[in-house]
Amino acid sequence: MRIHYLQHVPFETPANIEKWAKEKDFKIDGTHLYKNEPFPDFSSFDMLVIMGGPMGVYDDNKYKFLAKEKIFIENSINLGKKVLGVCLGAQLIADVLGAKVYKNKYKEIGWYPVKLTEDGKTSKNFKGFPEEFIAFHWHGDTFDIPNGCVRIGYNHITENQAFEYNDGKVLALQFHLETNLQSAKDLIDNSEEELKEKGSFIQSAEYILSKKDYFQNLEKLLFKLLDNFIKD
Repeated sequence: MRIHYLQHVPFETPANIEKWAKEKDFKIDGTHLYKNEPFPDFSSFDMLVIMGGPMGVYDDNKYKFLAKEKIFIENSINLGKKVLGVCLGAQLIADVLGAKVYKNKYKEIGWYPVKLTEDGKTSKNFKGFPEEFIAFHWHGDTFDIPNGCVRIGYNHITENQAFEYNDGKVLALQFHLETNLQSAKDLIDNSEEELKEKGSFIQSAEYILSKKDYFQNLEKLLFKLLDNFIKD
């Protein structure tokens, strides 16, 4: 398995996705779009991972790489690649599949539950998952479910937390399972202004970092998800 990731900012890395890949002895490399690195050849990878970032899918004028990235993602999907989108990555998948991406009613930052839909409970990607689990969140935008896709997850803050496309080959997660303690610290250090905003669903840095057991469980869930995802 050859994995390639698209990274939008220095502080939102693949984190435990990279740990999983190295434990599996899979090849993993990435394009750092903020450095204007070129996209790889499609023949060089089997699985594409699209990471998060503070920008929106509609910020093409400010982030010139977004237009090319959307085309690259669309082509990867059309070629039948495994495609996993996380947070902004999920929004980009929604966008290229024709759905609307827009500001959510609330910002969702911290540890909040995700519930599986009835389709989610039978999804091969979520095999072995509980019907409700705690995930890490950091987003202000949300998306509609594109036509032809299956809604997989939700919670009381964000109606659409996950969807699948092409029999589960394409998976979009609004939430984060890849986050570890260090990547959470990096995100907090680079986005602390958002934590100062008054919001019903914005947790403090102290609370987020104190949940060591949540980080441990997140890693287990991520590894389970990725093991399921790479199966044909």
